[in-house]
Amino acid sequence: MERARDLCRYVQASPSPFHAVAESARRLAAAGFKPLDPSLPWDLSPGGGYYVTRADASLVAFRLGSRSPAECGFRVAGAHTDSPTLRLKPDPSTGREGYAQLGVEVYGGALLHTWLDRDLGLSGRLVVATPKGLEGRLVRLDEPLCRVPSLAIHLDREVNERGLVLNRQTQLPPIFALGEPEACTQALLARLAAQAGATTDALRGFDLALHDLAEPTLGGLDGAFVFSARLDNLGSCHAATSALAEASKTEGHTAVIALFDHEEIGSQSDHGASGPFLRDVLGRLVEAMGDSHHGAFSRAMSRSYCVSADMAHAVHPNFVDKHEPRHMPRMNKGPVLKSNAQQRYASDGMVAGRFRALCREAGVPLQDFVTRTDLACGTTIGPITAASLGLPTVDVGNPMLSMHSARECSGAADVAPMVSALRALFDLGRV
Repeated sequence: MERARDLCRYVQASPSPFHAVAESARRLAAAGFKPLDPSLPWDLSPGGGYYVTRADASLVAFRLGSRSPAECGFRVAGAHTDSPTLRLKPDPSTGREGYAQLGVEVYGGALLHTWLDRDLGLSGRLVVATPKGLEGRLVRLDEPLCRVPSLAIHLDREVNERGLVLNRQTQLPPIFALGEPEACTQALLARLAAQAGATTDALRGFDLALHDLAEPTLGGLDGAFVFSARLDNLGSCHAATSALAEASKTEGHTAVIALFDHEEIGSQSDHGASGPFLRDVLGRLVEAMGDSHHGAFSRAMSRSYCVSADMAHAVHPNFVDKHEPRHMPRMNKGPVLKSNAQQRYASDGMVAGRFRALCREAGVPLQDFVTRTDLACGTTIGPITAASLGLPTVDVGNPMLSMHSARECSGAADVAPMVSALRALFDLGRV
């Protein structure tokens, strides 16, 4: 279970996408990977490990192969660093009846009721003015700072029969103090600025969100489960980072991980999967290996393969009828291969077959998932990556329950097989 415990440590270190990128970078650096500045020329060596970040919330890392990608291609594992949450508005000061509250926006498709009555901290990035220009600095307050209080059943007697519907504007702002809202908000920002080594006068902006303070843990009678926030999709970020950090040097292909922000809101940003970040890095690698022939990048894509890793739906024991009868993934039975006829997942017969062969060679069990035909299907970075780069892509993920809840659940014994599958992608390369 050491892999599962390590996943818990990874998630605990990553309350925001900014922290997730910092934690992946820290782990890669410990494995000998070197940071790159995207504004400077890159001096790369075959076999070397490198990483580059964008907007502090997305990361691309790679171990350079010994031959040009135009000859041997890339082996890419993609995931996303963001999760549904409640993010602070630019001017978050609000409150009523003596309570100081924080104005929040819902980020992504959050299960809103799961944010009620939890001890919530605050984390993210401050933008600080320095003599050298603007800097992003990570902050986190791991203390019971905020709470979104539910309404007592005495004041809403029918809630259990009618169901709870929350107004995002008026019923989600958390309380965090008693007092005048503006003064309390300024005191909060001053505390955050001090943690970042700055003053409130130096603040030029922030990207802050609430996070659940309950630590990730193994649970169940025999430790079969991982109970944690943000498993979707830090579970896959952890697997990709671990696999690349441990990957062997290859004689041909280049191994790559791409951890994107903004998947939960459509990936439409300069550092989301729809943006140019991955293409920019892969293009520079083709150039760095000295292949200046016309069409070298397209040749590299035709020899490449991408695994889009995003958590999957395990069969729910209380809602079995929500699942397609012959495609009910179970926790601790291995990774899930996801398919959809409308291409909400990028998998087709060929790319799926290649992943099946890879898992077979690595000794990793594999399950299948298809959404019920009468239900809408979610999507991932897989179709975006495939369409924007012409990169053959398969969608996979570990099974979980409570997806998009403030507190999710996955299988402890599924962590290691996913790492093994991605490690095989990087080491074997024969896909």
